[in-house]
Amino acid sequence: MTVERLQGKASATDDGGGEELPASFELSIGGMTCAACAARVERVLNRLDGVQASVNFAIERAFITGLAAEHADRAVDVVERAGYTAAVRAPDDGDTWTARTTAVRLSTLRRRLAVAALLTVPLCDLTIMLALVPGLRFPAWEWLCVALAVPVVSWAAWPFHRATVHNLRRGAMSMDTLVSLGTVVSFGWALWTMLVNPTTVAGYWLGFGTTPAGANSIYLDVAAGMVTFQLGGRYFETRSRRHAGDVLHAIGDLAVKRARIERAGVEEVVPVAQLRRGDVLVVLPGERLAADGTVVTGRSSVDTSAMTGESVPEEVGPGDTVIGGTVNLGGRIAVRADSVGPHTRLAQMAAMAEEAQRHKARVQRFADRVSAVFVPSVVVLAVLVAAGWLLAGGSTGRAVSNGIAVLIIACPCALGLATPTALMVGVGRGSQLGILIKSQEALEASGTIDTVVLDKTGTVTTGAMHVAAVMPSGGRSREQVLCLAAAVESASEHAVAAAVVRAARADGLDVLPVHGSAALPGLGTSGDVGGRQVLVGSPRLIAERGIEPDVATTAHVDRTHGEGMTAVLLAVDGDCWGMIALGDTVKESSGPAVEQLRRLGLRTILLTGDGEACARAVGRSIGVDEVISEVLPADKARVVADLQRRGHRVAMVGDGVNDAAALATANLGLALVKGTDIAMKSADIILVREDLRAIVDAVRLSRQTLRTIRGNLAWAFGYNLAAIPIAAAGLLNPLIAAAAMSLSSTLVVSNSLRLRGFASTTGGPKAPADEPD
Repeated sequence: MTVERLQGKASATDDGGGEELPASFELSIGGMTCAACAARVERVLNRLDGVQASVNFAIERAFITGLAAEHADRAVDVVERAGYTAAVRAPDDGDTWTARTTAVRLSTLRRRLAVAALLTVPLCDLTIMLALVPGLRFPAWEWLCVALAVPVVSWAAWPFHRATVHNLRRGAMSMDTLVSLGTVVSFGWALWTMLVNPTTVAGYWLGFGTTPAGANSIYLDVAAGMVTFQLGGRYFETRSRRHAGDVLHAIGDLAVKRARIERAGVEEVVPVAQLRRGDVLVVLPGERLAADGTVVTGRSSVDTSAMTGESVPEEVGPGDTVIGGTVNLGGRIAVRADSVGPHTRLAQMAAMAEEAQRHKARVQRFADRVSAVFVPSVVVLAVLVAAGWLLAGGSTGRAVSNGIAVLIIACPCALGLATPTALMVGVGRGSQLGILIKSQEALEASGTIDTVVLDKTGTVTTGAMHVAAVMPSGGRSREQVLCLAAAVESASEHAVAAAVVRAARADGLDVLPVHGSAALPGLGTSGDVGGRQVLVGSPRLIAERGIEPDVATTAHVDRTHGEGMTAVLLAVDGDCWGMIALGDTVKESSGPAVEQLRRLGLRTILLTGDGEACARAVGRSIGVDEVISEVLPADKARVVADLQRRGHRVAMVGDGVNDAAALATANLGLALVKGTDIAMKSADIILVREDLRAIVDAVRLSRQTLRTIRGNLAWAFGYNLAAIPIAAAGLLNPLIAAAAMSLSSTLVVSNSLRLRGFASTTGGPKAPADEPD
């Protein structure tokens, strides 16, 4: 979903880099009316050499790989030759093309529905009244009914007829085919039964004669009512799908179009596309930030709820980072732009939310295959039903009625909308709460996990470590221990290293240069400082090097671990010089989050590289079921794999940096990501909230979305499996069948829209209100 995708450029697939993605782009597709249409578009696109296409009916979009964007006209051409419209979608277009076509479609449907309803209501009233009270019949009353029905079955139903003709010319069928056939057969049968009776025809035209018993004018009701119900169903379905899309694109809509920047002391307003890294943005109270950056001057409070789901505004000042899409609530602030355009967190979040729409779950692929053969199968079945009734001795009218009922009751639209609409709303709502669901596989995995493994540093704890105490040994001073430790740690980016360096500088100590620095993952760091070999690391590392601390230092280590802190030892030229105790604050949300996870029936495990005593102290404070300690970063994936071999379905929660392998190994990977680095390829779900209860929200939302998908599919399959046999048995009036079919897909979309009301455990932004059409 980046600019590179439209341009067909390559990008790295992982941090190791170098591997290239196939050229890809997207098409906005117009004219699809059901899942069978989407299946046809997907089929014709996949016939192009080297092309892999996936069509999402709910958002009317085709995702194409294997074809460079400069050759996109080939894809557009095959779609248009299949009878639909297509346009290449640029990343910065938003959904203007789709929104425009949807608005036109709604306006057209509204006009045709209004005319159809105004004519169908008196038509139905008239035929029912005259059928129940024969004495009220008047000459040529059936021809009046015909006059009322003709505009409905012709002009109002024209979209169905036009689509049917286009499809039949290409040897295809869609939902419109069923509606058009049902309408034409109903209206044609009504006219036929009137015209084949010479007495009746002459009587009508001459103004006298009697209406024969058993007149078939009711089929005029069926034809007009069918069109009215279908237009109504299509209108409300389109409207509901638009609102579902509003939730999905709510994050993208936070992007501002223009920004106020300061250059050479002069403020000017420029389009956001002209922003460059390093520009100074001036943000006034009430304005939305246009880029991610660092506050240069001014203090204010920033509303981040739309981005992270955090309901409490964040106080910011010089040196603090802020993210684009958030709202400045307080005073004027100046912000240096650090990330602009597609590199901002907002752009990445919007891209990932839309990326989830590209993937199809196994059950959706099955539904698509069913939809592809559904319509022609129904047409054949309707003919067989009518023929069967005739062979069984039924009247021609009864046979036609039952055949029409079968044509009309069938509805593949619900099958095609069941999964993508629920995913669209679920992913959109998650984005509003700072939960980015990357694929349907994540939803499927969330429904089966039974164990949650939590990384400690940066996940359960804040990761902002601080030096709590320095314990020298052998007559050395605090300054000597801290100075040498800071020198070696200055070459590391680990949280422990950063804390040691900060403490040294806070004490006014110079950080000496280090040579030959070597990181020992999960253990410590070594290097040469002023000709001395310095080793800083865990007690395990010191022991492995054959260095023995004195009794007092060992006691300090034990006490430090017992208090839930981290102990780091300093060894110089093979001699232990002392210990540094570092504290890492447990997040306030960790305990409540673990408790809520357990209420969901999930087993919780704390996984850390810390010593056993320290790890157990933290584990007790948050209430996890099990603690696994002294695990190196490279071994975390092995621990997850061991749990899986024992039959557990594992969700791994980490900070997405040292936990990449474990996140990828787990059945469900959840990464808590700070700053703007959210495009984590190893995690299935990205959490951009500091509150650990975001994990609970992610699991709950995923499960609720999955339940909605299953409910939609159960309804879609169950409806057709139950309704078609009932119609074939002659137990369903065609008019009732038309009403039921028109409501089917609307019910599926409406059920999916209920996900907009998903409530976070910590509050969060409300779903966008419906706008009048």
